Amino acid sequence: MKNIFFRAGLLTLTGTLLSGCVTINIYFPAAAAEKAADKIIEEVWQIKKPEEGGQGTDKPAVSPPPVQP
Repeated sequence: MKNIFFRAGLLTLTGTLLSGCVTINIYFPAAAAEKAADKIIEEVWQIKKPEEGGQGTDKPAVSPPPVQP
């Protein structure tokens, strides 16, 4: 009787370990992923493109120091 429980337990343990070793790979096209990343970066940083009248860089404009009379 012990032998049956041992084999059932060993079979259950083996099945559990084997099912835990499954890997699912999802591949994204590189161009689409890069385009999506650029869009997210633009939304986060709110960068204006040069054709939209922005400066074209992500650095803020430096204002001149105040003039003292």
